[in-house]
Amino acid sequence: MLSNVMIRTFLKKFQWLVTMPVLLGTAVSCTLVPYEPEKATRPYPFELPQGSVVQIQVIPRTDALEIINATAINYKDFDLWLNQRYVVHMTELLAGQTVVVPLDSMWDQSGGTPFSGGLLRYFQPTPLVLVQIQTDEKSPLVGLVPTLPESVRER
Repeated sequence: MLSNVMIRTFLKKFQWLVTMPVLLGTAVSCTLVPYEPEKATRPYPFELPQGSVVQIQVIPRTDALEIINATAINYKDFDLWLNQRYVVHMTELLAGQTVVVPLDSMWDQSGGTPFSGGLLRYFQPTPLVLVQIQTDEKSPLVGLVPTLPESVRER
């Protein structure tokens, strides 16, 4: 069994071992925020109203959005907005198609990206509140149907 004197002697001698993780954690935590200014996008078009809601389900996954187009409508060359902040340009979402959109492909006007979930996350995941399609610069936005993740539905 170690005595208190031996423990104090060890801590004094190897004090840098105790402070090193704190210093490394501080240095690393500054870079954990997903922020890349060169990927900044335009701001959300608040001047456009939402014209309708269609039966396209959006299911949050750990690091992506699963989008299920249950309509007979094809959407081509559009922007997908998340929470009136993050956007990604999509080439198509065909009728009956399911696509997976990685969260790290979506960016905001500052170059930030949504936080994904998972066991080793550093921040609370970005909640799925509002998902919309913008087909052009003048048409009203199309609302999608966000659904709860499986982990919440099973409770």
